[in-house]
Amino acid sequence: MKIDTVNWKILSCLQQNARQSNTDIAKQVGITSPAVAERIRKLEDAGIIEGYHAKVSHFETGHQLKAIITLRAFMGRLKPFIEKVTFFDEVVNCYRITGNENIVMEVVLNNQKHLEQFIDQVITYGETRTHIVLSNVIENNPMVKRIDL
Repeated sequence: MKIDTVNWKILSCLQQNARQSNTDIAKQVGITSPAVAERIRKLEDAGIIEGYHAKVSHFETGHQLKAIITLRAFMGRLKPFIEKVTFFDEVVNCYRITGNENIVMEVVLNNQKHLEQFIDQVITYGETRTHIVLSNVIENNPMVKRIDL
């Protein structure tokens, strides 16, 4: 599916606030509300829009720590880890990557003791490095059409 300028504008609106009405989006984009609805449906059908999610504050839910943990898996332990990681409630994002480490995880934890317990579970799969997140500089930055350089 071709993503034209109007579709990019619609995507931008939805990334800023997915709960705004088609009428509000139509006003910003310059087309009718039914046209917005049709374009959104086509973007969903094409798999460009993958879903809609609520943003939940880890801090307000009692998770005082956010950390980035990398894992360099021991020989033969990567595949078992990939199967196990889906069961860790602490993991909010997990990526398999290239380079010295195999895995990067974003985790939310109640406190330092919780972090220690989590690392104790993970180190059976490989060597870890932990980075405590102090603040978000950029979070969920909307994808926009970039001018080709």
